Amino acid sequence: MTELHVVTGAGPVGWTVAEQLAAQGHSVRILTRSGNGPEHPMIERRAVDIESDDLRRHLDGATAVYHCTHVAYENTVWRNKLVAMQNRVLDAAAGTVVAFPESLYAYGRVDGPIREDSPREATFRKLGVRTQLLAARDAHATPTVSVAASDFYGPRVITSHMGERVISPILAGKPVRVLASADLPHSFTYVPDLAAAMLTAAASPSMWNTVLHAPTAPAVSQRTMIEMFSAAADLPTPKIGAIPTWALRLLSAVPGPMKELGDTLYQFRYPYLLDSSRSEAILGLQPTPLADGTAATMAWWTASTPAVSA
Repeated sequence: MTELHVVTGAGPVGWTVAEQLAAQGHSVRILTRSGNGPEHPMIERRAVDIESDDLRRHLDGATAVYHCTHVAYENTVWRNKLVAMQNRVLDAAAGTVVAFPESLYAYGRVDGPIREDSPREATFRKLGVRTQLLAARDAHATPTVSVAASDFYGPRVITSHMGERVISPILAGKPVRVLASADLPHSFTYVPDLAAAMLTAAASPSMWNTVLHAPTAPAVSQRTMIEMFSAAADLPTPKIGAIPTWALRLLSAVPGPMKELGDTLYQFRYPYLLDSSRSEAILGLQPTPLADGTAATMAWWTASTPAVSA
């Protein structure tokens, strides 16, 4: 008898979680507002509004739930929606473990590597929302496990610092401009590694009610990532420039996307290092080498560029 696993959201994380579960032979039910999701004989797609629909019948019988739904990258939207959405899922799960992909925002700025025991006490804007979400999970009776990752890269990752804003110019032979500095070390998490960690943690009661780090390769610079993407696609490395900090600060004073990026500008002005070694030992997983991850990423982009552009 196959187990039923429920996934909310079909962004790069939810989509990858659903695909990995199906590949393991599990029955998967993916819930999205549009009814979108991977096409696979083991995956059932349902059109469900997490914010308003009765979730209990959709989560009934699940062995685990993976809450991968997100909202627009904007402080007010996060504050108004994310905690309420999370609590609706936790209430409906009614004791079934819920696994969450998590960011590093709650740590705030850390001098040195970010480890699992680093304080998660940030309060500023979106950073504080992530702290609030983690606190709400701790306070709820439903078991949870949170797997924190650094900036994403990988197949289906579009709206990321290592998504279309660097890969589209590489494919088009155009210059790339990155935030603040092209040469500081920065950790990047391969989304399939995050998904694998969520599956392993959800299946392991000893890991419940903890915060783990997704297996993440050693930090490299934004320049190195761009060079690796280019090499993987057998393309010349484009000219790489950086938007200076003073310009980013000026732009972040104006409401809009740049103001939202301003909340986390410290991640690109200083070394940003995720240490996942302890979690790797607990999970029994290793990060995908950057050479393999960038190759798989560029293979997906090369095959999907017309659809992504549309």
